[in-house]
Amino acid sequence: MSQSAVAVSAPGKVLLAGGYLVLDRKYNGLVFGLDARIHVCVKPFESSSGVTFSEITVKSPQFQNAVWEYGYRLAGEDGGVKVTQLRICAFRDADFKLNRNPFVETALAFALSYVSSVGSSNISPSSITILADNDYYSTSSASLTDARFHDFGVPLSEANKTGLGSSAALVTAFTAAVLSYYLPQKVFDLTSESGKRKLHNLAQAAHCAAQGKVGSGFDVASAVYGSCLYRRFSPPILSAHGEPGTPEFGKQLVDIVDESGTNGQWDTEIIKDQVKVPEGIRLVMCDVSCGSQTPGMVKQVLAWRKDTGAEAEKVWEGLQDVNEGLSQELVKLAESGSKDYSPLRQRIQAIRKGIREMSEQSGVPIEPPAQTGLLDACSKVDGVIGGVVPGAGGYDAVALLIEDREEVVQKLQGLLSSWKIEGEADGSMGRVSMLGVKQEMEGVRVEQSGKYAEWWSE
Repeated sequence: MSQSAVAVSAPGKVLLAGGYLVLDRKYNGLVFGLDARIHVCVKPFESSSGVTFSEITVKSPQFQNAVWEYGYRLAGEDGGVKVTQLRICAFRDADFKLNRNPFVETALAFALSYVSSVGSSNISPSSITILADNDYYSTSSASLTDARFHDFGVPLSEANKTGLGSSAALVTAFTAAVLSYYLPQKVFDLTSESGKRKLHNLAQAAHCAAQGKVGSGFDVASAVYGSCLYRRFSPPILSAHGEPGTPEFGKQLVDIVDESGTNGQWDTEIIKDQVKVPEGIRLVMCDVSCGSQTPGMVKQVLAWRKDTGAEAEKVWEGLQDVNEGLSQELVKLAESGSKDYSPLRQRIQAIRKGIREMSEQSGVPIEPPAQTGLLDACSKVDGVIGGVVPGAGGYDAVALLIEDREEVVQKLQGLLSSWKIEGEADGSMGRVSMLGVKQEMEGVRVEQSGKYAEWWSE
């Protein structure tokens, strides 16, 4: 176990191509990591007086009341580590209710269970601090400061996410920091390929458990590995284990993470060399503040695919072809140094055409008319190559590929400064703003813990 502080960060993501398709192992997705990161620091902490069992405190100082205190104990029958949230501050408010964070709680239970199974069951108390780069949450211009990490001034539950994959980046960075803190480097080394693979497997298991379902996992994969071409794992890999505290959970988890059990090797495909961004091109994200209900949209699209069979499959196959073409064109431009972006524009337009076809046939607003208008207007700006509604689409955000010149950014910002977009059925109007993020090839990484010291608190 480390006797000093440990810090780890993991990037956000954007699924530029492959929305919905990435749910099926027959297809893949083009995922870009983003330079907006979630940072997690772990350091030694003395347990509060009067507490009779071990305690870990987790804090997210950018939000109001974002403090979670956990007791933990080793469960019998190889059940891993059972984590229990403590009822803090109850003496100040008789109606106080636990402010639960399922992603933190689940990631902690899974990470400690793995630590206890492959390392030492003598887990000492610690203090964990979570910090999010500012672009993860919408911020009014009146509250903008030059601070490295904004004080958002609201409880976490009331913060407006910008859709950059905060939960996956959080679970990945959190898991990596806990493992790096409690396990010797010979057992877990985040800088090694084997360490990253263990982290990927454990973070996927924890993230799916926290969500209550087995997702495609592209967001966790990009948090670990950065930008990549991704093909999902088979869901049965994560369907057989129990919950922390249940008999043999510890062994089941080690089998999954170390790929030593009956389920065998993970069949995830993560290909780094088929994703490149040519010099002179930049990816930018535009936040649309009205947002969409992604889970409901996914259910509707999958239901349409099941009901229509071959008709839907034709749309999916067509999208797969143009998505792969986009990835190939980016690699071609990167390797040739060409500045002829016409074929790239054509491939982006082909993707949008396929997405609109899926929208029309499924009845799901993947690229709704309001987003079509926004993308068309942005695409007319000199220096903008093209853009899409990424991931599941809807009203969350748009992603643009632009020529990496300051005048292009300024023209885009001018266009967006007065742009309003009408949301879903409630008719709400959302503002559109360009985020400061750009593509990031690197995934999870170890950070110097000292640079976060001013945000630590006892």
